[in-house]
Amino acid sequence: MKLSLADVSLLGSGLSRPECVLATAKGDLYTADWRGGVAHLKPDGSQTLYAGTTADLPEGLRPNGIALEPDGSFLLANLGSETGGIWRLTRDGQVSAFWTQIDGVPIAPSNYLVRDHLGRLWLTVSTTLVPRSLDYRREARSGFIAVMDEKGGRIVADGLGFTNECQVSPDRRWLYVNETYGRRLSRFALRDDASLGPKEVIYEFGEGQFPDGLAFDEEGRIWIAGVISNQLMRLDPENGRCEIMLSESDAAHVDWVEKAYAANALGRPHMDTNPSTKLRNLSSIAFGGPDLRTAYLGCLLGDAIGVVRLPVAGIPPVHWGY
Repeated sequence: MKLSLADVSLLGSGLSRPECVLATAKGDLYTADWRGGVAHLKPDGSQTLYAGTTADLPEGLRPNGIALEPDGSFLLANLGSETGGIWRLTRDGQVSAFWTQIDGVPIAPSNYLVRDHLGRLWLTVSTTLVPRSLDYRREARSGFIAVMDEKGGRIVADGLGFTNECQVSPDRRWLYVNETYGRRLSRFALRDDASLGPKEVIYEFGEGQFPDGLAFDEEGRIWIAGVISNQLMRLDPENGRCEIMLSESDAAHVDWVEKAYAANALGRPHMDTNPSTKLRNLSSIAFGGPDLRTAYLGCLLGDAIGVVRLPVAGIPPVHWGY
């Protein structure tokens, strides 16, 4: 079942930090884009940028995670140097604050957001430290998960090791989350009122493996996008077996990162450089295509999306039919 790097093609051009990718049943792809919004890659091969500006965001929009709404607008987790929270972007460039405070406190630069099957909105904040690189540490514990529903927005889990992508499991019993610099995949029992049970560590990752994005396949396995090592992994949450399905690791680069990580000296230079050519700091995976067997791969450093066929179909996301 292993995939070959030669089977990976690149889609799109001129994208800026396409960290998060969304695929739809109609064949549309949307990616976060640091030119100030969302890039739309259409089935006919054309490409459009939906960008917006607002005086409330002097740096402009810095979307990391994105969510597609039924009306065609987008919710963006803003990863500005100072301003976080969730912002709404319409396709004609209108920007408005959607969720920027919890208990009267501004939300820190934000990583990821996703709506679940009940319409609840889940948000992860990786760290509250400034600069963020101070939490590129194994002992990181300032990350948190928040939820917004009809009762409002609130933190439901904190003390996490650089929270990244989170997803509700297909059986709707668990909320899974990657703790990137804690180097683990964790999960919480999901209760009816959106509160969470105690954290369970499902898997601890090894050398060079820093989990970022995740997605479920129809067999209940979890596909994990690992930055730095540029590895796409497939993990069985029930027995903890993890396979490396696709890799573009550079041994010297991984060794440099590992030494800095061990010395509590990991910083932006380690994240902003990578000798890879296709998986340019792999960050996310979205299942798409008519049979949900095509993987669209987001990245931090490239200007295109990786595309590769998979041996198993994924679970359609909430926005699949939009």
